[in-house]
Amino acid sequence: MPVRLKRVYDEPGPEDGRRVLVDRLWPRGLSKERARVDEWLRELGPSTELRKWFGHEVSRWEEFRAHYRAELDAPDQQERLAHLRELARKGTVTLLFGAKDPEHNQAVVVAEALAAPD
Repeated sequence: MPVRLKRVYDEPGPEDGRRVLVDRLWPRGLSKERARVDEWLRELGPSTELRKWFGHEVSRWEEFRAHYRAELDAPDQQERLAHLRELARKGTVTLLFGAKDPEHNQAVVVAEALAAPD
């Protein structure tokens, strides 16, 4: 499955394929035209409580990852992940995120969940 990760603030490119935003909140200061998001799966983002607790503190990354993976095990989240898998079977999918850190954000966890066996 061709799944890529990209910061939503970075310039869109033809190699992105289908661009899917996986943040619960729309990125600050970014117009929908400039973002060129094909689909926004806001419900796939971590819960508000988990997102606020994490606060992009790298020291909390492993615990955030574990809690978020548990959230992604919920049936409604599994349906959303199945939808992303189906999109990826048809072509490249780029998971978009707003965080500044490309290695410690929810899109990384979503990509890991997509790579896990069904």
